Amino acid sequence: MRKLNAIVSLLLIILFLIHTIAGSFQMMKIIPGGNEMMKNLSYFMLFLIGVHILIGIKLTIDSVKIGRKSGKFYFRENAVFWTRRITGFTMVVLIICHVALFTSNGMVFRLNDYNEVQLVLSILLVLALLIHILANIRPLLISFGISGFRLYVKDILLVLAIISLLGAFAFVIYYLRWNIMWRY
Repeated sequence: MRKLNAIVSLLLIILFLIHTIAGSFQMMKIIPGGNEMMKNLSYFMLFLIGVHILIGIKLTIDSVKIGRKSGKFYFRENAVFWTRRITGFTMVVLIICHVALFTSNGMVFRLNDYNEVQLVLSILLVLALLIHILANIRPLLISFGISGFRLYVKDILLVLAIISLLGAFAFVIYYLRWNIMWRY
């Protein structure tokens, strides 16, 4: 189960990077939107998110059962474990909000009105995702048998930070275009 979760997690990170880069370029009008392949990748990413959620729920239930059986939950000692669960749940809510921003007109997806609330929710999604990946990168690398993972963590986090900043910047640009530039 954990190996499957590691594979799903790696695929989700790759799809997140693709989605963030393509979506950012679309929001900044660098590339046109409406690409059928990107839409299909988004659906596949939602499917993988569902699988990841189910595995996470199963692992959480197992941990709570063990804690209940022993009578001690060790919340402080398991802070990273609960950070993973809390950011995961937060991301589920924010992903639902992110998907709800879009309307479908046949094969074309368009963003609804993009106001301050959507901007804040979008940036919170990026932050929650970064925290979730940061809390999970070490066990992910270990599950793939990568020793000396400290060398890789800094590089991975640098790439994730740059692409996440690109996504946050694109959300701000899109907000400005929608609310300031298009009004005049």
